[in-house]
Amino acid sequence: MGDSFHEQLQVDSRFLRSDKRLDTELVDKLILQLNRIYPQILNDKEAHRFRNLDVPTGIRLAELLTHLQEKGEEACHEFYRALHLHVEEVYFSLPTRVSRRWEPNGFSRMPLAKERFVLNDRSPWFFLGCFSIAVGLTLLYYCADRQVLGDPSKVLGVTALGLGRTAEELLISYTEDGCRTP
Repeated sequence: MGDSFHEQLQVDSRFLRSDKRLDTELVDKLILQLNRIYPQILNDKEAHRFRNLDVPTGIRLAELLTHLQEKGEEACHEFYRALHLHVEEVYFSLPTRVSRRWEPNGFSRMPLAKERFVLNDRSPWFFLGCFSIAVGLTLLYYCADRQVLGDPSKVLGVTALGLGRTAEELLISYTEDGCRTP
């Protein structure tokens, strides 16, 4: 595969036309970027034609890609810049970008997209609920009357079922030690 942006756009065009993430708003952003920053690539008349909302987005995008390929290497390069700027997740999922990430020798030619790690995607209410359960079990264990609820150390034995091995061993040993004392 050649390294020219023109050749890459020919390969990526099919993917870009079928990608549902490129909606009307994003296509308009790309057109405006090319028109405002590089009017020699996309003049006002051409930008108006590609922003016509009477024409479906898929057709407008296909016509834009064809137009850019006709304009040459620089136009294709600036399209990739605009795509990287406005729709980074689409840019890094392009077939030419994915195939260039790994070389046969195992080294990456192109840096991988940085993933955003979410430690907990649940709401604060989930944390509050878990915390409330933990506090409730602690109060049950320390404050409960043995005659009303039975032996609270049995709760620890049941709680240990879903925990990791170390925590489970600790809770079970504590439960057994508690049962030995009169």
